[in-house]
Amino acid sequence: MSLLKLLLFLAHWGVARAGPGRFWHISDLHLDPDYKVSTDPLQVCPSAGSRPVYNSGPWGDYLCDSPWVLINSSIYAMKEIEPEPDFIFWTGDDTPHVPNERLGEAAVLKIVGRLTNLIREVFPDTKVYAALGNHDFHPKSQLPAGSNSIYNQIAELWRPWLNNESIARFKEGAFYSEKLLGTTGRVVVLNTNLYYTSNEQTASMADPAQQFQWLEDVLSNASRAGEKVYIIGHVPPGFFEKKGNKMWFREGFNEKYLKVVQKHHRVIAGQFFGHNHLDSFRMFYDDAGAPISVMFLTPGVTPWKTTLPGVVNGANNPGIRVFEYDRDTLSLQHCPAVAHLLLTTEEINLFKALVSLLLNNLQWLPSVPKIRWISSAWYIQVCPQAHCPHVCPLYTDYTAVNAGSQLIKQPVTSWDVLVMIEMTKKHYSLIYSTNY
Repeated sequence: MSLLKLLLFLAHWGVARAGPGRFWHISDLHLDPDYKVSTDPLQVCPSAGSRPVYNSGPWGDYLCDSPWVLINSSIYAMKEIEPEPDFIFWTGDDTPHVPNERLGEAAVLKIVGRLTNLIREVFPDTKVYAALGNHDFHPKSQLPAGSNSIYNQIAELWRPWLNNESIARFKEGAFYSEKLLGTTGRVVVLNTNLYYTSNEQTASMADPAQQFQWLEDVLSNASRAGEKVYIIGHVPPGFFEKKGNKMWFREGFNEKYLKVVQKHHRVIAGQFFGHNHLDSFRMFYDDAGAPISVMFLTPGVTPWKTTLPGVVNGANNPGIRVFEYDRDTLSLQHCPAVAHLLLTTEEINLFKALVSLLLNNLQWLPSVPKIRWISSAWYIQVCPQAHCPHVCPLYTDYTAVNAGSQLIKQPVTSWDVLVMIEMTKKHYSLIYSTNY
């Protein structure tokens, strides 16, 4: 390799760059390859199950997982909006919500491969850190704590994105850690499907695949090396926002994860997960009740309406997310007004919760011939009084809406009301800005 080529290679892949950067986070694409527009409401998509789908459109339906055209649009929209991200986080769930009998190992691998090829085609020079979701296995959610055929084949599929150490570790448990490209930090990719309440393979294990011990070691080594760390995965800890008594982790695993974050929060610069299909977050506290870390849950691309009993307003608007961050510290984009007004992380995230409420209440109408991806650029005015001189961007979601259509609000859930009550108590103001 010539000196010039070597320098160009190092500049693109290996050398930390100073200043601000941007990265994408996508999750829960849930391709339904058999989706089709049909006048027969029972023949539109297998992912609807027995639910009839009326007035289906080319871009999908709330009762269905994503048609190919919607996913293709989302990835190409990423390229148009931010064509040169520092990297991409892809946190899993690629197959449709259908019974195991309709899939199989070959079908799962075919869908994961198809989406991998699309991302690689659109972003050929971008590093992707990818995690498996509970739907990226057969049978779904039953991800084992050791080597198996699917782990092996997906590791080879993702070989262009992984170093040799990561490939070997992925084949043993579907988790790994690497230096975070273009920064002085590190990324940890977890297989939290091992902790999922629906996973019977690991229910009786204390530390499936020894992932907790490995995570402790990685974070301890990062602390000694002066590295900051991003943690990504699919299934998050905590309760589902739309069903308050639904935990995603088994209780013992949830407690262990919380203890890891409490112990190592000083090196954890951010946590990025999916699974919920909606824009949300998790706050982590120390034993004294002070906030110490935050986990961001990205919206899914699939609009599929959950079938969990008791969930109201369970559909979602397709979404993709771009973060702005500091390459030196891995700190996410923040606002000087926050520090000036001495707001806590918890208060800031109450604003974020209301932003999530408003965005998720905008109706997506997928039946028209054309959609566009709009910037739902949310801005928060941080001020305890009527005069609000500061505007603070947190991050930007991009939501699929229809060209020429109006945005129609959906019913507000009880959780949303609770958030609004909390916001009212704080006496802060919020504005919304969107760029078409």
